[in-house]
Parts: sequence; structure tokens; C-alpha cells
Amino acid sequence: MKLTEIKDLLRECGVVGAGGAGFPSYAKLNETADTILLNCAECEPLLKVHRQVLEHYTTEVLEALSEMLRATGAKQAIIAIKEHYHSTLKALEAELPDYEGISVCKLASVYPAGDEIILIKEVTGRLVEPGQLPISVGVTVCNVESVYNVWRALHGGVVTDKFVTVAGEVKQPKTLYVPLGTTVAELIAAAGGVTDESAELVSGGPMMGRLVSPHDVVTKTTNAILVLPKNNPVIMNKHLNPKVNLKRTMSVCCQCESCTELCSRHVIGYPVTPHLVMRDLSNGGKGDLKVLDGSLFCSGCGLCETYSCPQGLSPRAMIAELKNAARAKNYKPTEVPVDRNVANADLKKISVSRLTARLGLTKYDVPAPMTEDFTTKKVKLMLSQHLGAPSVPVVKVGEQVTKGQLIAIAKEGALSVNLHASIDGVVDALTDRYIRIKT
Repeated sequence: MKLTEIKDLLRECGVVGAGGAGFPSYAKLNETADTILLNCAECEPLLKVHRQVLEHYTTEVLEALSEMLRATGAKQAIIAIKEHYHSTLKALEAELPDYEGISVCKLASVYPAGDEIILIKEVTGRLVEPGQLPISVGVTVCNVESVYNVWRALHGGVVTDKFVTVAGEVKQPKTLYVPLGTTVAELIAAAGGVTDESAELVSGGPMMGRLVSPHDVVTKTTNAILVLPKNNPVIMNKHLNPKVNLKRTMSVCCQCESCTELCSRHVIGYPVTPHLVMRDLSNGGKGDLKVLDGSLFCSGCGLCETYSCPQGLSPRAMIAELKNAARAKNYKPTEVPVDRNVANADLKKISVSRLTARLGLTKYDVPAPMTEDFTTKKVKLMLSQHLGAPSVPVVKVGEQVTKGQLIAIAKEGALSVNLHASIDGVVDALTDRYIRIKT
């Protein structure tokens, strides 16, 4: 299949990054790439989806990778996977000899190994300059479930379902394959219900995930629902008030520099210096404003506020506020220097197991078996489930639809993809935000 053909197919089938911002997959494929990286690093604690999909659908993922190599003309595909994912590695070892140009790179169990900038540096040795995309160094990065959806598209399937791990304070942690638009409440019920009625819910990982309610729904980027006690450090941190954070920064920060020393982007040479940002804020914003430019490239990994700071301050939250202000003013940072020889970089990497313990999550790091027998009678499909422009509805209220039917098309001339019905039923509601379907 030609590159233009596969790109058109992925746009039509609604394939986007199955995590993160949900970058449309068709826009990632590029003939200037010499390397395709398959990200199976499971960036955050408790996440399991990608290693499970790769273990259960090894052949499908490898076939899709092979087709992507042929279409782009890339020289190689590298599967980046943590070295302790033993069962997934065994599944790969059994199939890899049949696929030319695809190899495995084993990663240490550190956080955040799944950050694509860090992943590219670890696997290829190439450093993506601040503000640039991976393609600038000849690399395309895709996660496992996205590539599985590429395989489905190549065989006539469209994106209608999502793998989601439900973990934490639930009776039966598991990874479910559910229709897009399923409510969080239904996921929790399928995992046996909560074991702590006061628990709160996080969509995504404990570090970069967001608080959600039982009424929120699964989208193409939902990887996990974590049910955690309200007194867990993860939940408490996500409730912090920016104004309170600023006052605490001004009164407590001692400029120990731990936040910068262990910053995941700083360690690879990026000019992200949280301690200097904290210093500037402590002085009422009267310091050297140039220090803010480098920190606009902060990844938001959260190590500074959940692991590094001995006083429990929140540099990440402070930088996030600055980034929001810069974005609102359409401010672009000036050219920033990169340090390509950071001293003792390997000694500054953070063990996932240690981070998990620090977050009070060790007891939740248990198996979450995969199951695909989930059903629902209603879904609310968000029109914006990916980076770029929302899909445009092509159905009306009262219309009967079938699973896989096109219900919203990609916006013409924009970064956008199609959206399809995830269950059989009738269009019950249609707004500028979502399409609701009931059986």
C-alpha cells in the first residue's frame, strides 16, 4: 500500500494516538523517517494496556509495523519495551524472526521512559531539539494500541473500542475492551465496584492523569481509570490550589535545586530549570525572566512535585500556570541552549518501583487480566477525541445506526479524523460536543 493510501485509510478509520494528546496517526507517517519506534514503555505506574495488547496481539502489531515500514520507506522499526515485561517479551521472541527490519530495545524500569523525547534519546541516541517534533531527527513514535488499530484499519476495521485498565480501590482490577463513550461508572462496576466509598477517580496515570467523575466517558486516549483514596498523595496533589502553591513557594522554597537535578527533561539536556522558576516566583517575578523560556519545554511529568522536592512544593504546577499564560499571549520562547553532556545523567533516573512506593501505590500494582466481553446500552461519543479539529456530525437525532457506521467526518482541511458509532442503536442526542447513542 502506498503512503498516501494508508494515510487516507487511517484518517477515514479514525486512528489516533491511543494515549496522550491523541495525535492523528495519519499525520505521523512520513517518508522522511528512517526509524519507527513502537512505544511499549507504559510511562506511568499501574498502566498495563500496551504491554497486554502487544502480548495478546503480537502478530497483528508486527504485521502493521511491517506495512508501515513499507509505506514510509523507513529502514527499521524498533520496539522499545521495559526489560521486566517478561511475558510480552516472550511473545515477541516467538514471532520476531518472521519480520525483517524489526528489532527490540529493552529499557530500564525508570520514569518517564515513555516520554517520546526521552524514548528517542534512549533508543537512538538522537536528541530532539526543544520545540521540534520527532520527525526532525528522522523518527516516528507510535504506541502499541495505535498500531493495533492500524492493523484493524488495514483489514477493514474502524476505531470503535478502547482498552482501559481499571485499578486501585476496586474488587477486581482488570483491563477492559469497551465501546468508546462508555461511562467511568460502568467501568468501575465491571471491575467489581469500589472498595473505598470515599475514593476519587483519575483518568490516565497517577502522575499526569486528571481527576474525573463517574459520569465522564471513555475516549480514544483513555488508558486507565484509577480509583484512589482521597488521602492518597496522588489525589491530594491534584487538588492543590495554584494560589496556595504560589504562596507556599514564596514562603518555603529553599533553592535546594533537587527539582532541577532530577527533572527528566533537564537530565537529557533540555534547559528546564524548575528551581530558577521557583526563585523568580519567590521574588515576585522580579528575577531573570529568561529562565522561564527553557521551562516552557517542561513535559509536565510531575517528578519535581511528587518525588524530588523535600518540602512538598509544586514546581510543575507553577510552570503549568506560566505555560498557560504564555499560550494565552501566543508567546514563543527565544532560542534556548541544550546541554548534550549532562553529568551523571544515568544516576539521576528514577526507578518506577521507588516512585510507586513514594506515591503510596505499591499495593495497587497487581495483575489486571484482559477481558473483551464488556457490553453497554448507551454511549456518549465526544466529537473532539484527538489533537486537532473536532469531527463534524453527519447523523441526526432519531437516526438508527450500527456499530462501525460513520457518524462524524473529519473536518475538511484540518488535522482531524472520522468518528464511528461504537454500538448499535438510535442517536438520542446531538450537540456541538457529543453524539449520544442508545440501544
